[in-house]
Amino acid sequence: MQPRFVFLTGGVLSSLGKGIGASVLGALLKARGLPVRLRKLDPYLNVDPGTMSPYEHGEVFVTDDGCETDLDFGHYERFIQTPTTKFDYITTGQIYQSVLRAERRGDYLGATVQVIPHVTQAIKDFMHNHLDPDVTLIAEIGGTVGDIEGLPFLEAVRQMKYAMPDRVCCIHMGWVPYMTTAGEYKTKPMQHSVKELQRAGIQPDILLLRCEGTLPKTVVDKIGLFANVPIPRVLMAQNQSHLLSVPLAYHKEGLDEAVVDYFHLKAPAPRLDVWKDLETRMRDSEPVGTLAIVAKYGHLQDAYRSLLEALMHAGLHEGGQVTLRWIDPDEVDDAFLQTLDDIDGVLVPGSFGERGHQGILSMIRWARETQTPFLGICAGMQFAVIEAARHLLGWEQADSEEFTSSGPLVIRQLTDWDQQGEKKSYHAHDGLGGTMRLGAYPCVLSKGSRVHALYGQENISERHRHRFEVDIRHRDALTSVGLLTTGLSPCGRLPEVVERNDHPFFVASQFHPEFKSSPLGPHPLFCGLVRCIQKRWHEAKANPKERVHAVRQPQ
Repeated sequence: MQPRFVFLTGGVLSSLGKGIGASVLGALLKARGLPVRLRKLDPYLNVDPGTMSPYEHGEVFVTDDGCETDLDFGHYERFIQTPTTKFDYITTGQIYQSVLRAERRGDYLGATVQVIPHVTQAIKDFMHNHLDPDVTLIAEIGGTVGDIEGLPFLEAVRQMKYAMPDRVCCIHMGWVPYMTTAGEYKTKPMQHSVKELQRAGIQPDILLLRCEGTLPKTVVDKIGLFANVPIPRVLMAQNQSHLLSVPLAYHKEGLDEAVVDYFHLKAPAPRLDVWKDLETRMRDSEPVGTLAIVAKYGHLQDAYRSLLEALMHAGLHEGGQVTLRWIDPDEVDDAFLQTLDDIDGVLVPGSFGERGHQGILSMIRWARETQTPFLGICAGMQFAVIEAARHLLGWEQADSEEFTSSGPLVIRQLTDWDQQGEKKSYHAHDGLGGTMRLGAYPCVLSKGSRVHALYGQENISERHRHRFEVDIRHRDALTSVGLLTTGLSPCGRLPEVVERNDHPFFVASQFHPEFKSSPLGPHPLFCGLVRCIQKRWHEAKANPKERVHAVRQPQ
């Protein structure tokens, strides 16, 4: 038995939602009892997105085994409830890197190394490697059909389709725009997109028509005719009010049934009760409290995609969604702090670089002094430690080695660490790519601590992405001013969690909890934060005067 391959391409424009489409198809097939796996082929020349700007790429999602990937991998894991690995992500940079290494080793026996067959064979090898024989692999091809970077990937798909016509299904997603002035949907962009795909030698088997509303039958029929795709396989992918509505909408349209029929599989109808329940809870949830997210890249919310999803998951679990207020740390000053009467919680996510340094510290101090629920993540934990060192220990020059080489450095650069049993080290001349503590690491929580109560267990595993660590040598000093280290690496050298026991909720983690949250398994740290925000909001609603007084008169 051989695996089945479903390739998902996109056309007309970018940001169509191919990642969501692949994730939802995976969830629907899994709900029918079929084993699935998701992969992505990204055509850019970067080896991985680890050194790319958040403004260019958005979030960098990290897998358990330490692979830095596209944000779509967060969707993959959240929808199919299965961890992805480094074997599920490939870029043109990785492909060319492997081909050039093979050429240097002499693997090609003196042959002229070319895109065809050597690069395309490397892509096909990637698609076949590390697969169970009965699995359905859903592979998203990044970018848009017609991009020059994507041509080798399309050629590899064409060759696989030629070699295994019954084992390869090609789904093409494209935008069908609505012309307000003409009062009609226009089919030409989608037709041309399919023609471009056909020019690469690929005939799509299923079409997904992204659209704002219900398409007239005449539009669907016309696209099917000119794309040479049977009408039952020309499916609408309408905009939905919320992400959790997409699985039910795509199932209603018949996406999973079309794939099952294409492969002639015998699979029971999907069990979608859990998705129906989530959709109902999302539709009925009401705003309960306001959370300030102090973020450097707040105007590009894709830079925090998993974080936003994790907050939504916690809201579903706790019975109400928090309203988000994005705060640029560069805008925070004393006058700004007087405008926060409506804030019920503060979250400082991960970031790199010194910009916004002082504004972040001011917001953390405000949250601490006003007893406002606070969660710090990665750099957010490091800033929480710096804030305590400066304002409670009196170390006015306390800082991170990331920003300075002088003063009491409570945050130090990591130079040696263990990753998945392999010893790693960092030296400045090595460059930046892949030189962080990446992936899942164990953490031991202190019994009796808040985080221990939230997790309900002592030993946990969470994912990391950082190059700097809290210096364990300052643990006792920080404890003396109420900032407790309640999560440590098993060796006891690396602080992973800090919290305050004189505060309703003041928790910060060196790891990224958002990477392990899902609609069916909300993360305990986010649930704890949202629960405290809701409690504060209800109390303030009952006594609004006391709330204003508490905010404006720090302790």
